[in-house]
Parts: sequence; C-alpha cells; structure tokens
Amino acid sequence: MASKLLTQAREFEQEYLPFTAADQPGFHATGGIGWINDPNGFSVYKGEYHLFFQYYPYDVKWGPMHWGHVKTTDFIKWDRLPAALAPDQEYDSGGCFSGGAAEMPDGRQLLMYTGVRNVRSKSGRIESFQTQCIAIGDGVDYEKFEANPVITADQLPDGGSTHDFRDPKIWREDGLYHAVIGNRCADGSGTILLYESEDAVHWNFVSILSSCHNQFGKMWECPDFFALDGKHVLLVSPQEMSAIGLEFHPGNANVCLIGTFDRTAKHLNRESVQAIDYGLDFYAPQTLLALDGRRIMIAWMQNWETSTCTLPDLGFMGQMTIPRELSVKNRRLYQNPVRELENYRGIRIDYNNILINGETSLKGISGRYLDMTVTVRPASENNLYRWFRIYVAKDGEHYTLIRFRPDIGTVKVDRTHSGFPHDIVNVREFPVNADNGTIKFRIVMDRYSMELFINDGEQAASFVLYTPMDAGAISFASDGAVFADVEKYELKMQ
Repeated sequence: MASKLLTQAREFEQEYLPFTAADQPGFHATGGIGWINDPNGFSVYKGEYHLFFQYYPYDVKWGPMHWGHVKTTDFIKWDRLPAALAPDQEYDSGGCFSGGAAEMPDGRQLLMYTGVRNVRSKSGRIESFQTQCIAIGDGVDYEKFEANPVITADQLPDGGSTHDFRDPKIWREDGLYHAVIGNRCADGSGTILLYESEDAVHWNFVSILSSCHNQFGKMWECPDFFALDGKHVLLVSPQEMSAIGLEFHPGNANVCLIGTFDRTAKHLNRESVQAIDYGLDFYAPQTLLALDGRRIMIAWMQNWETSTCTLPDLGFMGQMTIPRELSVKNRRLYQNPVRELENYRGIRIDYNNILINGETSLKGISGRYLDMTVTVRPASENNLYRWFRIYVAKDGEHYTLIRFRPDIGTVKVDRTHSGFPHDIVNVREFPVNADNGTIKFRIVMDRYSMELFINDGEQAASFVLYTPMDAGAISFASDGAVFADVEKYELKMQ
C-alpha cells in the first residue's frame, strides 16, 4: 500500500504532468515535472528496460529525494510510470538516494537504494547517516522491506564513513546478488566497496574493489562495475575533483577505470583511466546489460555547478543523455548512441567532398532534432588548415560553437551564446586523436541538448542548450582549405 507521501507525489504527477508535456525533449528521458538528477535502477525487468531517477516533483530545484520512474522497449520512446519511492520512513526521511535494480528469480523487481537520515548534532550541525535499503515490487508498486536497512555502518571496513556511504549498484550473477557502493575511507578520499548476498537481505562485505588515494577527486559517487570486451570497467563520479590537464575538469567529474578483475583478491587491477564524457553536462552514469548482450549506459545530462540555471517558463529541470552502446578498444571506452535512434531518422541530406575555406552554409543542413555526421580532412597534404568550426542552433543572436584545432589536437565547445541567462561555465576543451588533420564528428540534437561523438565514439561530450527553438541554422567555417562530408538526418519523434 502506498504511503501518504508517495500517494501525494503520484496525485501531483497526475494533475500537473499534462501541463509540461509540450515542452519535453523528443527522445531524452526527463521527470516530466519538477527536478531530476542521477539515473537509478537502469535495468531489465520482464523484457522491458526500466529507468528510475532521483526526483523532486514539486519544484525545479533539488528537494527531498523521491524515485521517479519510466520504461522503454527501444531506449528512445519512454513511457511514464508513477513515482516509485518517497522518503516516508524514519531511516530514509532525509531522502531516498541513488541505487540500482535487479529482477529476482521469483519474477519480482528488487530496488536497492541509500536511505538518508539527517540528525542535528550537539554542535548544531546537521549530520547525514546513510544506510542501504531495499524495496520489492511488480514494476509499478514497491513495498519497502520491513527490516530495512539491510547494510549499515557495522558492515563498513575500518575507517569507512557513515556519512558518505551511498549509491549501491546491484546485479545478480552466479546465483548471488552483488553490489558496489561508494564510500569515503580513512584518508578522506573515495573508495568503492563490494558486497554479496544470497537473498538480497543478508549482505556480506567482500572487499575494497578500488580506491582513489586522493588522486581523482575525493568521495566517489554512483559506482558501476561490469565486464566488457575482455576487460572490467569501473565508472565513478568523483566530488571535489581537481583539473588534470584537459582530460579531467574540476568539480563534480566522471572517471572510467579499465583493468582486470582479480577474482581471488576481489580487486580491480587498474590499467587505464580516462574521462567518460568531456562535455559540461554529464554525471552519475549507470549501465545495464541489454537483452541482446549490449552494454548500454545512460547519465544525468547536467552539471551540479550549473544546475541552478533554469528557464523561468519550464516546469521541469534535468534530462538524461541518450542511451549509449559501450565497447572497449585498446583499453579505452568507446560510446555511441543506441542503434535504435536510426529507426527515427527521416529525410537524409548528403554532401561529399565539399570544399570549405571561410564560412559557408549548405542547403537543407539545419534543425534542432537531428543526427548529423561531419567528416573533415585537409584539402592539401602540404598545407594543414589552422582550424575548423561548426555552428549549430544558430540565429542572429545565438549559436553553439564546435572548434577543432589540428595542430594541437583539441576540440573546444563554446555555448556562451546558447541561451543561458546566468554567468555559468560555458566552455570546454579536450584532447582528441586526429591523424593528419582528419576528424569525424557525430552531432545529435534534441530541443535542449547537443551530444557530440568523436571518431566513431572514441570520445563523447554532452551539453545542455537553452537556445530558443527557432534558432536552427547550421554553418561551417575553416581557416585554410578543407574537404568535408556532411550526412544529416532529421529525427522524427511523432
């Protein structure tokens, strides 16, 4: 039976969701109304793909965390379901924080999340105590376990923090439930803990899977751990990150660690480290293993440092990235939009070997719902061009700029003129591979966003845009002669 707080949230959704429907992105998941952040419980259940998320339906800013809920069969069209969890118990009165989901052998769906309880200390400060809890349901309605929480502070390793102990990602394998959970350890930096259980109720601490040692940020949030293409991959979202060259930006960042899992020590032997996404808006990624064997990732397409920047006439705040197919090549994570996006392609417009030297526009190359690939190469082997630029979401006042410099091998995206009404971070530059000045861009746009994929998924970069919807012009420019191929599809969402 739904609690008073959960019933209230569901009734609110029924009353107000219709008023925001016209403003929604075409194919990116949102909460529909109110605030969302981290994806939760991205999983398969009864042949469909379920996505939960951190959710506060009553305002476009962060509040006491609920779990919102949508599902899909193709990762593009999302069906909205009623809110799944509300902070209605003493152990989660401060919020139902992030977690995961798994299908149980008896056909029910298991949710595992962090329950937060806030207590005022004698010094007057609010202290947050975090434990791991479960709820079980049928894909719509969920009952919290009567003996929650199921993992508490006494199951932490020595030096583990009870205040930073959150975001379980759960999966079932070899007859056991497994969970990785973020924690802050004795040296003040992040660590990922591994737990196992036979019944999802009684859990055992297994090992420290990987630790930060103050190298990549502090607390590691929202872990995900999986095997892929002969390697093991650990995704984490560090807090208090310091910039490292152009690879990692400061603040709340994202990190991918690739290596080999030592099954005896239950430890990840790290072989390579990289940013997952190089854009301004990407946090808390979570993956699932699709029914056809693909590893699919989704993330919150937002940035904590800029998340207070909202448009006054929008009734929702926050959206997810397009789900992405993952692979590992040469100890590097590759990601591309799910292939199902191609089923929504409309008219194709193609240009080959277009000579660009200066600025130009191409007939039919415009729009805000599009999937466009641009390949650029020098027009002369002996004379490398200085830079190449793509302007999208453009009118007389607005544009978003993508610039490539072949001499230093960097891509810069500048959204200074992309409709934001506040002074926020708007520029990101990152290194790319571009042999002899040849580079390939894939640009996916959907109303309030642009996602950029470089060289067939070698790198990705995500950006929220608030440019007016009628700003749809696209142009190309170069300093020095280039040949360009342009393939553009309009995306049909209706």
